[in-house]
Amino acid sequence: MDPALISALVAFAGSLTGTLAGIITSSKLTDYRLKELEKRVDKHNSLVERMYCLEEKINLQEEKQRNADHRITILEEDKK
Repeated sequence: MDPALISALVAFAGSLTGTLAGIITSSKLTDYRLKELEKRVDKHNSLVERMYCLEEKINLQEEKQRNADHRITILEEDKK
């Protein structure tokens, strides 16, 4: 076999190996970063859901407070 052909095949194999290793490494890094981002999004969504529940509870408590204040006002007027 011609030494130039052997040299070209070895260079091709090296380039192919390096390229594939780079692609695999890049893919692993991308997967890792996506998983970390998904974790952060899940935490954010959980916080949003909890805040929504808290807002509903606050609204309910405010309504109860308004009703109690109204009843107190009525009782005070009846007393006078």
